[in-house]
Amino acid sequence: MQVYPIPNTALPIRLTLPMQAMRVACGFPSPADDHLDQALDLNCHLISNPAASYFVRAEGDSLKDIGICSGDLLIVDRSHKAKHGDVVIAAADGQLLCKILDLKCNALVAANTHYPPIHITSDMNLVIEGVVIHAIHHLR
Repeated sequence: MQVYPIPNTALPIRLTLPMQAMRVACGFPSPADDHLDQALDLNCHLISNPAASYFVRAEGDSLKDIGICSGDLLIVDRSHKAKHGDVVIAAADGQLLCKILDLKCNALVAANTHYPPIHITSDMNLVIEGVVIHAIHHLR
């Protein structure tokens, strides 16, 4: 899966939306409350370190089995140290990729059996650009 940077705007956009106080059942419905508990700023909810975070757009289907699809908006944090199993943005020999970091096999792996692992070798120029902390997926 390749990733493409999204152009940065000069001013941060802050959008506060109402958030319902109750939780929504994903099984059988429960009676709904008609009041709002608080306002929710998605910037604060999704981004813990704005100075080290950026957005990229995913392209391809190599991570489809973990729910990351082509066109999804990924929120990446450069301040996180990448750990085994993290979804990372990596520059491998100059190509930006989004893969799962497998430190046990020393590879960047897909979540789709149609894609082979990319083994990390000593002669490879590899830079971990950041850890994907959220994937925003459109349902429509």
